[in-house]
Amino acid sequence: MTTSIIGFPRIGEHRELKFATEKYFRKEISAEELQATAKELRAKHWRLAQERGVDQIPSNDFSLYDTFLDTAVLFNIVPEQVQAIDLSELDKYFALARGYQGDKGDVRALPMKKWFNTNYHYIVPKFEAGTQVKLAGHKLFDEFQEAKDLGIHTRPVLVGPFTLLRLAEYAEGVNPVQFIEPLVAAYKEVFRRLADLGATDIQLDEPALVKDISELELTLFDKLYQGLLADKAGLSVLLQTYFGDVRDVYSHLVQLPVEAIGLDFLEGRKTLDLVKEHGFPADKVLYAGVVNGKNIWRNDYAKTLALLEEIPAQNVVLSTSCSLLHVPFTTANEEFAPEILSHFAFAAEKLDELRELDAIRAGQGDEFLAANKALFAAERTVRNAELATQLAGLDDAAFTRQPALAERAMAQHQAFNLPVLPTTTIGSFPQTREVKVNRATFRRGEKTEAEYTAFIEAEIDEWIKWQEEIGLDVLVHGEFERNDMVEYFGENLSGYLFSKNGWVQSYGTRGVKPPIIWGDVKRERPITVKWSAYAQAQSDLPVKGMLTGPVTILNWSFPREDITIKESTLQIALAIREEVLDLEAAGIHIIQIDEAALREKLPLRKSDWYSEYLDWAIPAFRLVHSGVAPTTQIHTHMCYSEFTDIIPAIEQLDADVISFEASRSNLHILDELERQNFQLQVGPGVYDIHSPRVPSVEEIEHTIRAILAKVPTERVWINPDCGLKTRGIPETKASLVNLTQATRNIREEL
Repeated sequence: MTTSIIGFPRIGEHRELKFATEKYFRKEISAEELQATAKELRAKHWRLAQERGVDQIPSNDFSLYDTFLDTAVLFNIVPEQVQAIDLSELDKYFALARGYQGDKGDVRALPMKKWFNTNYHYIVPKFEAGTQVKLAGHKLFDEFQEAKDLGIHTRPVLVGPFTLLRLAEYAEGVNPVQFIEPLVAAYKEVFRRLADLGATDIQLDEPALVKDISELELTLFDKLYQGLLADKAGLSVLLQTYFGDVRDVYSHLVQLPVEAIGLDFLEGRKTLDLVKEHGFPADKVLYAGVVNGKNIWRNDYAKTLALLEEIPAQNVVLSTSCSLLHVPFTTANEEFAPEILSHFAFAAEKLDELRELDAIRAGQGDEFLAANKALFAAERTVRNAELATQLAGLDDAAFTRQPALAERAMAQHQAFNLPVLPTTTIGSFPQTREVKVNRATFRRGEKTEAEYTAFIEAEIDEWIKWQEEIGLDVLVHGEFERNDMVEYFGENLSGYLFSKNGWVQSYGTRGVKPPIIWGDVKRERPITVKWSAYAQAQSDLPVKGMLTGPVTILNWSFPREDITIKESTLQIALAIREEVLDLEAAGIHIIQIDEAALREKLPLRKSDWYSEYLDWAIPAFRLVHSGVAPTTQIHTHMCYSEFTDIIPAIEQLDADVISFEASRSNLHILDELERQNFQLQVGPGVYDIHSPRVPSVEEIEHTIRAILAKVPTERVWINPDCGLKTRGIPETKASLVNLTQATRNIREEL
């Protein structure tokens, strides 16, 4: 048993789960039909892993929405409001994920945050004073039995108790310690029930161990595992970590009475050193994460084999660095030329890489090694010497905007003369079926450019007029020409490739198709100027130019591995800088440069934040906007991440206005903004756009008052917490009408 994976993509090769779930939301199929689709996908994925030669196959890595939410439901960590609502078990689950508004009640969705340093979002459960932790769900056991019925013996996977407590939220007066005993008892019952079903192993995912661990957290971890491992019901326990190294707890891990430990040898910078310096127990199995679960490039077998030779462990299982959830399903559905496709390995192909590496280690894979060496010996791209010279010539002035923030604020106030609490949206409006069809038919050559343009102009005209009618102060053109906030830009930059079916789950039913950075990046042509200028010509009110920032474009792409991400990001920054200056020249004087993913590549350990990331990520953003006039107002936007601990870095971006997700996290960031005397103008999201529920006027008024209690009125903007492309038109319009009415009411109070 020498190969394994941590987890596998669940949305399906052709996004079957997404489409089935959305049909269920629209009441077009029954719960039984949705569950049948999910069951078919699980069977397909288990069989694929088995056919591709994976020895140890996980189960319960599948989810209808999110595995962290699954774990909360399994252990009854569900708000009392949802427990009491008269909905089916499945609909209660979805209410936690996306809210519910109907004849049975009104439930707000649980918070959603980024999963460590990825673009995947997890649902954050909350422990309340009345939370009764107990084994309440059955999904884990059902899926193990499903695989068993297919003749496939799986290793059930479950979020570990430490990560569950570390990432959850807590009501006032509630803390993790009070849940140790009932949580340990619940996990032990899981062990017993799995053993009764015939399981022999269990995988406990503890990625929180790769973060900075305090003494209190270490004590929490020790108490959890001392209790949990006292009786394992005969199961072998794999304690699995990923996304980094476990330098703070390695000595604790190797002393635990577990049978196996999983370590990340790719993102874990100190993992190899830890194992070499401190040794690895001979009575444990080391699951070595050596195949990249987050990027799509082929594994360099020679490098991996050399790494494996250095690992001083007697029993080593080859594994992925993390779950394959973060890469597309297979390259088999792509149309790249063979000389390009040969460089890529999606999830299915990574199963092949594990098998081939295993064969090489066993002395039976010489042909695999020879072919892989030939692939990496070939020159893949030609570097752009002119671009390299341009980057080398950047001086401090290129990263510094003049004049200072306070002086710019005065100039912009006079230029725009906006009312107190100016209202706007984050950028996109609903991507209806008609919008998508217009784009698709034009791409296929079934519609002329004139017809395509006329359609988009009509959409812009309609939405500009509607925004004026409801009283928004700063308008947007709606982004009806854009398929994705990164891919759209990549299509107008050199150095990018685009997959046809490279979908990756971002959250729930939301999939993204990250573009691939193949070579050096330069702007080929103006990207957004045409549509922004057209929209501005239709209104006397300011229309925002909408751009994606360089750090987000990099983080939401599959990056190159032959140069640093710093160099790639600066290349992108130069390209977006050109776009900013062209927008300004075209009369667009409010420009939003989204950095939704700023935190995504932030090292998980604070000691590495600046030296490895922020020292170049912040200047990359500043490079983009440093050349504009004082009266051009630069906005940026960030969403669904934890920002309270990087407030100084956000301020160093030197934007004029920042909007961010706040409604789903209950405005927690406001306390930190107040404490640190944050000087930028801010637009905390006043309602959650990832839920279909429509916030009432009173609800938004309450939120605005909460904002004004923490932030000076003259620095507050009112907006949703993210773009509206995934929402329907009725709920979008109803929500924004309520937003503008609530703002007018508060203005009258002021």
